[in-house]
Amino acid sequence: MIAVVIPIAMALFAVAALLNLYRLAIGPDIVDRILALDTLMINSIALIVLSDIWMGIGMLFELALLIALMGFISTVAMSKYLLRGDVIE
Repeated sequence: MIAVVIPIAMALFAVAALLNLYRLAIGPDIVDRILALDTLMINSIALIVLSDIWMGIGMLFELALLIALMGFISTVAMSKYLLRGDVIE
């Protein structure tokens, strides 16, 4: 059962990532692009975790955690830059 569900979920997350790339490239303003980049990070984390479960390695969870941390920091930094004009006060 899980051998059928995981590839379907991976395909759906890949389609969502492609749609996020479209929004990242075509987004009408910078806020849409920041939101698309954050959602793309979430989709990439989901793809990494699903591929790790599917392959049964158990070593890619640390990579997903690092990507989540970098995604959060980059979203906060871009939002601060957008609001204030600088990141470090």
